[in-house]
Amino acid sequence: MEEEMSALKGNQTWELVPKPNGVKPISCKWVYKVKRQADGSVERFKARLVARGFSQQYGLDYEDTFSPVAKLTTIRVLLALAASKGWNLWQMDVSNAFLYGDLDHVIHMEQPMGFVSVQHPKFVCKLKKALYGLKQSPRAWFGKIAEFLEHNGYSITTADASLFVKAIGDKVAVVLVYVDDLIITGDLDEVIAQLKENLCTRFHMKDLGKLRHFLGLEVSYENGDIMLHQQRYSVNLLNRFGMLDCKPALTPIDTNAKLCANYGRELEDTTMYRKIVGSLIYLTLTRPDIAFVVGLLSRFMQNPRKPHLDAIRRVLRYIKSTINYGILFKRESTCKLFGFCDADYAGDLNTRRSTTGYIFMLGSSAVSWCSKRQPTVSLSTTEAEYRAAAMAAQESVWLTQLLKNLNQEIDYKVKLLCDNLSSIQLAKNPTFHARTKHVEVHYHFIREKVLNGEIDLQYIKTSDQVADLLTKGLPSKKMTEFCEQMGMIKIGVEREY
Repeated sequence: MEEEMSALKGNQTWELVPKPNGVKPISCKWVYKVKRQADGSVERFKARLVARGFSQQYGLDYEDTFSPVAKLTTIRVLLALAASKGWNLWQMDVSNAFLYGDLDHVIHMEQPMGFVSVQHPKFVCKLKKALYGLKQSPRAWFGKIAEFLEHNGYSITTADASLFVKAIGDKVAVVLVYVDDLIITGDLDEVIAQLKENLCTRFHMKDLGKLRHFLGLEVSYENGDIMLHQQRYSVNLLNRFGMLDCKPALTPIDTNAKLCANYGRELEDTTMYRKIVGSLIYLTLTRPDIAFVVGLLSRFMQNPRKPHLDAIRRVLRYIKSTINYGILFKRESTCKLFGFCDADYAGDLNTRRSTTGYIFMLGSSAVSWCSKRQPTVSLSTTEAEYRAAAMAAQESVWLTQLLKNLNQEIDYKVKLLCDNLSSIQLAKNPTFHARTKHVEVHYHFIREKVLNGEIDLQYIKTSDQVADLLTKGLPSKKMTEFCEQMGMIKIGVEREY
């Protein structure tokens, strides 16, 4: 607490003033947290003064609050590029980041508990800098760090507002901002070293060295390759719900499972089910193999029943058997973008809507995936697959733009593999048919991209369709095969090169 107050005073966060008439100052409180190392050991005990921003009034105390944060797909793309090109990954942390933000509204706050001024106990704090808990603090801090990076020659990318790039010739330096955590990489070593020095001069920074632990994601290095995983999170997840000693399962869901909204006995307490689903959603950041079943079970959050609870326990049993799985980003000479798209026609038993699944690979590793129920009912398998291809095409365009922003040359058509010949012909045919006039206009986006030569939509056999695991439950043999194709391997297992 003394350290936090020292930082607040050193940054001139507020000044003590008499309480203005008719003004009700917002309150504040101390929040305590244990900061841990990547291996789970205690690093330090932290106390933070937080303003109770929920009492702020819109228009009077704040206006705009939105602040961009890095997309997880962007992080995976950066890791894939770093592994492929041999870039170093550095991590830096800003101490008391929000205190650097400037406020554009006058805000009065009560004096913090335990540090009330002896000379002026009735005074209030007139805030000059942003403080944790204020609604506009994230936006104020991002504006400050963005201004600093732009002053140092970095430009905001169009694909991700939290990604800053400085390109010199065919070389590049990259900074990815996630609130107060920064990932720095690229092949301009001198420029990166200068940036780190400038950051330490302008802000109170902690140089954490090589990227090891970021937002609960663990990064390991082996023979030039990079492994992204959540092994410790998985262990804590199983331990939290009493499944650490459970019997392992080979697949996350039975291939014959039929889950309906109104079938089975209602649960007396639905809290545990919702907690498990929420925890599993975060695990899908590095585990595309459970994306479909987690998306399916999240549809029953409102009124889960006994079969749904049994199904989610099976997911935990599957995690037990694959607890040390992660995505491997290899050192490769070529690192091209390509994808798979698939749809499970009328797979949802409650609405008869189809499920879209797509996955994009950069080199030999998965960087983007999605398993999502389509917003409307499709009238045929062709229509369902066509909609899935259109959704994948949108992701392809964004990923292409992201890679171009990172100074990567995209001089090829992005290959998109689909296992439905009819939908491929529909996308390549420049004429509209009466049978497709009911399909929404925006789904013909894929047709435009194919005809413009930006996407190469090709056929692939269903038995080789990797995106199949994002639309339905699969047998264990097929599940293992597809996981290997996505670059998912066990941590610490020796591999052949």
